[in-house]
Amino acid sequence: MQRPNQKLIFHFEVMRLSKNLIIVESPAKAQTIERYLGDEFRVAASNGHVRDLPKSKLGVDVDDGFEPRYITIRGKGKILDRLRKKTRSAERVYLATDPDREGEAIAWHLCHALKLPEEDSVRIAFNEITAEAVQDSLQSPRSIDRRLVDAQQARRILDRLVGYKLSPWLWRKVRRGLSAGRVQSAAVKMIVDRERKREAFEPEEYWTLDAQFAPEGERGEEKEFLATLTSYRGEEPSIPDEDTMNSLLQEMPRKSFTIDEVQKKEAKRYPSAAFNTSSLQQTAARRFNMNASYAMRVAQQLYEGLPLGGDSERTGLITYMRTDATRVSESAVSRARDFIIGKYGEKFSEPRTRRGRGRKGAEEAHEAIRPTDVTLTPEKIRGDLSNVQYRLYRMIWQRFVASQMKPAIYDEMTVIVGAGDFAFSAKGRRLKFPGFRIIYGGDNDTDKLLPEMQEGDPADLLELTPKQNFTKPPSRYTEASLVKALEDERIGRPSTYAPIVETIQKRNYVGVEDRAFYPTELGRAVNELLEDHFPEIVDLSFTAEMEDELDSIEGGEIDWQEIIAGFWESFADELEKAEEAPRVKLPEEVTDEVCEECGENMVVKFGRFGKFLACPAYPDCKNSKPYYEKTGVQCPECGGDIVKKNSRKGRTFYGCRNYPDCEFVVWHEPSEEECPECGTFMVNRRTKRKGEFLQCGRKECRMEVAPAEDLDGVKER
Repeated sequence: MQRPNQKLIFHFEVMRLSKNLIIVESPAKAQTIERYLGDEFRVAASNGHVRDLPKSKLGVDVDDGFEPRYITIRGKGKILDRLRKKTRSAERVYLATDPDREGEAIAWHLCHALKLPEEDSVRIAFNEITAEAVQDSLQSPRSIDRRLVDAQQARRILDRLVGYKLSPWLWRKVRRGLSAGRVQSAAVKMIVDRERKREAFEPEEYWTLDAQFAPEGERGEEKEFLATLTSYRGEEPSIPDEDTMNSLLQEMPRKSFTIDEVQKKEAKRYPSAAFNTSSLQQTAARRFNMNASYAMRVAQQLYEGLPLGGDSERTGLITYMRTDATRVSESAVSRARDFIIGKYGEKFSEPRTRRGRGRKGAEEAHEAIRPTDVTLTPEKIRGDLSNVQYRLYRMIWQRFVASQMKPAIYDEMTVIVGAGDFAFSAKGRRLKFPGFRIIYGGDNDTDKLLPEMQEGDPADLLELTPKQNFTKPPSRYTEASLVKALEDERIGRPSTYAPIVETIQKRNYVGVEDRAFYPTELGRAVNELLEDHFPEIVDLSFTAEMEDELDSIEGGEIDWQEIIAGFWESFADELEKAEEAPRVKLPEEVTDEVCEECGENMVVKFGRFGKFLACPAYPDCKNSKPYYEKTGVQCPECGGDIVKKNSRKGRTFYGCRNYPDCEFVVWHEPSEEECPECGTFMVNRRTKRKGEFLQCGRKECRMEVAPAEDLDGVKER
């Protein structure tokens, strides 16, 4: 029997396996892209970055042009081995990482790890994961853009130099486990500065005067209107105290009021542009109390794709969600216009093209965040989304469609009511044409009407309401207002807003009270140290200028090593001088936990693994125990505190503080709501089928109810 030719078999196997390979970051993105391509393509995922600077050392050679020393990230070796096998059997390899600096850097690292020539046309990029966008990108592959890579690399090296040089210094001057960062330190300074203004603020008293009027001889809710004193003797009134108010009231006539002026005009309110990253995070925080990190995780799911209509394959629902721009492509505008005309009529469609814009430094290739297919209305796909996914998608869809609709039109009326030296003004309006508000924001649009009046008509004064007021201090930053301030001050980029907010909370530099940030004692101490010894690091204008220089690297206007060298020269000098700074001693946080050995109240200490409880009598008493965050609810079995814990695999759970004597455990976050059946605390649950709901924490009960504040499971204000 003749043996088969082994070379021919091998050649056949290679030909059979030879396909074009596309490499993306995430498996979910890979699954979505695969459905848009034929059998000649395979799609694989790198699971994010594959190379980075080492964690154990600086990884930057400051004496050799600041050359980075990249290594394979731990755990990525097997992934790279699989990718190498696939690239060897592929006819052509495409790198389809995200369309920004970070995505370009991942593609560049993949080139080096997989030994692909970066000058070859290996790079494709698309702003949305749709069949059209993916296939169009394959028609115009390009080489790696080194300017984007250099800009990302410069940012990474700057942050590494600051973090790995400042953090050990903070350990020596304050305590171990602290960190400092180029942008996080600037964010903490913003919060500290706001708190200083609040503390220095001295309220000032002032009074206002409202009056209830009606046309002469007429009464009733529709005829009466409220006006405010806006002029006294031809000037804006200044009423600093009660005595001044009383003298005005004595001087004011009670009759002879007339309608001095009636102004009527048509006013337009235009829709906001489609979301960028910052405005998306701000609106999600205001409407749903959703923090920036969570909002971006949900947006990532919508971008990478979800199964729709029982189909196992995924469909990308929104465009790329890390963007500075509010511009929209011509094709997207055209599709939106067709949809608006078909659903609402031509009178609602804006004939002028609104394509938005990008702010200074925005990555020019980006679009705003919008639905990939405007005909996929939120209601049409609601059954395929979780409640949170649905809420965020609906918000993005409505904002985009509204941005291409005509403005809302109002009939506005302003009335001036006068007598002698006194003039009161009142304003009212009536919605004439809803425009974009038919789908976005109409719920809060209430008419404030005034009765029909003519100039010279007499008016009756029905009631005067003097009111004492005090000026208020500047409000603390909420997550929404902090993100807006970071954008306004040009601190960070869209991809960094959420990590900044998350990091400064994780490091205990800021706390949250009534959904607003305040600086902790630790945050104040670290900020003051940095202000004294590293003023540039916390200077907002310096941080913004550094962002401009990173943009200049991307634009090919300046070399990245020149930027790093200029920064390092002054930073290294400040580091040397800062070693002379004295150590800062922070007040210890005393807890109600009593030491079993000596009876002292234990204090919170910080170690290499985070917080722990220690006896203040150390070294005479060396007792210590783990620190657990209390949830505010008690164990139904023994009455002990239910505390937050982490399993060996890093999963969060909630268990009794009296473990091992009591082994009560729940795997979902406890709420303050009590079970109506048995009185046990309830836990927050969410499933795709049921959405968000509350469930009794006892296994024997497991009663379920909808959250009282919102049956859809997301708190909306």
